[in-house]
Amino acid sequence: MTDPGTSADTALRVGAVFREEHGRLLAALVHRFGDLDLAEEVASEAVEAALRHWPVDGVPDRPGAWLLTTARRRALDRLRRDRTYADRLAILAVEAERSEPGPIPVGDDLPDDRLELFFACAHPALSPDDRIALILRCLAGLSTGEVARAFLVPHKTMAQRIVRAKKKIRDARIPFRVPRRDELSERLPVVLSAVYSIFTEGYAASSGDALQRLDLAEEAIRLARILHRLMPSEREVTGLLALVLLVHARREARTDSTGALVLLADQDRTRWDGAMIDEGRGLVGDALTGGRPGPYAVQAAIAAVHDDSERADQTDWPQIVALYDVLRALAPSPIVALNRAVAVAMRDGPAAGLAQLEDLAGEPALREHHPYSAARAELLHRLGRHGEAAEFYRRALDLAGTAPERRYLALKLSEIDLQ
Repeated sequence: MTDPGTSADTALRVGAVFREEHGRLLAALVHRFGDLDLAEEVASEAVEAALRHWPVDGVPDRPGAWLLTTARRRALDRLRRDRTYADRLAILAVEAERSEPGPIPVGDDLPDDRLELFFACAHPALSPDDRIALILRCLAGLSTGEVARAFLVPHKTMAQRIVRAKKKIRDARIPFRVPRRDELSERLPVVLSAVYSIFTEGYAASSGDALQRLDLAEEAIRLARILHRLMPSEREVTGLLALVLLVHARREARTDSTGALVLLADQDRTRWDGAMIDEGRGLVGDALTGGRPGPYAVQAAIAAVHDDSERADQTDWPQIVALYDVLRALAPSPIVALNRAVAVAMRDGPAAGLAQLEDLAGEPALREHHPYSAARAELLHRLGRHGEAAEFYRRALDLAGTAPERRYLALKLSEIDLQ
């Protein structure tokens, strides 16, 4: 045990431990008890117990194990009061009363407890969107708001979707089990989407004081590496790993020494991670070889074109637009259309890009997506249409979630006000 600290210090420590251990804790509880709602409830109760005991007794040397042991005991107490679980109590009692819980037994196919549950939640009885939402909210530890942002839907809509998915699992008695190897490929697209959504929230946080959540980004990369070791011949797995490496390689250059946002065009490219870029480039070649590429491979190729340029003015924008054309055919979405419009502006000028952005004005998914308003503002500003630019900068400022983004947009707005 470490020495007890202040209540505030302990609360911060509990929060940090829970964020770090959340996925493993929930996966372990679901693995043992097969009930997602029960796992979430007793995990929360374990955190409450930590907030009561740790200020007095000190933080345990293995806080994650303490939380798991406490949560297991709470689960067992609940099950003892439920007759429907009576036939399981003998086995559960032995496991739940262990003071030093060991690692979760996993199969040879999935040597990671969280990935095991990712695949279990990707059950075909649920809709693809519901599967991803459930994984992100319950197993990856993202908030409902963060999951809503990943889907570009309102918070209320996402909350209802998560409740519906959990209800269907409960009512249909969908088992939480490791799928057979022949089931992995069928469930893989959902798992890839979940891992990429975790990375996206890490690369561009939806709220808070920091632009990035490096812990989430690095966890997504870790999961992508495991998937690549398991399925080296799956080209979209290779493409996803390439994509997250090539994008994460720029992490140190995305903010300056004060934490201010630095756009891609203005980044000090000597601060990019060269080893990570080299690894990503090699993977892109593998992902694009052997037939029609998938969306992650094409996105990785776009990231590679950016990373290949020593200076922003050397970027091969015609190549990037061409790759977005391929991506739009493979996986059309408002975000792909938005990014393509920005690339067209860089290739053909702001008027051409603005015309395409204006064509997207009716997309519901972009109304609350601040990068859309910021992109329109930037192109209007470049065209000298300052009043309209200010209007869209204000809208982007209202929608932006992180402090560095808001400071950047406020600065751009003040520059227009001075003109």
